[in-house]
Amino acid sequence: MKREKKQRLEAAGWKVGSVREFLGLTDAEVAVVELKLELAKALRALRTQRKMTQGQAGQLLGSSQSRVAKMEAGDPSVSIDLLVRALFTMGASRQDLARHLAAPTRRHAA
Repeated sequence: MKREKKQRLEAAGWKVGSVREFLGLTDAEVAVVELKLELAKALRALRTQRKMTQGQAGQLLGSSQSRVAKMEAGDPSVSIDLLVRALFTMGASRQDLARHLAAPTRRHAA
């Protein structure tokens, strides 16, 4: 958040903090959230790289377009296990996953 916006919110009486503080997350919980979001990002990247629609990916995975959309959004109903299995089904290797997870991220989920 930009400093000016933060200052305006605080001046108006709002408390500004992180998701970690708001939810009271531990370091391990933050790591799990970030892992899930990176896997979801990897699934979307692989699907678009293969020029597939969410519907086509759903057919390949034996699922639906809406489920693929939830997977790509990191929806709480989607497990890390399901994301990993989907990536492998779509052709990702363990090395692909490791490279994607090792890449620096710009997101600060918590």
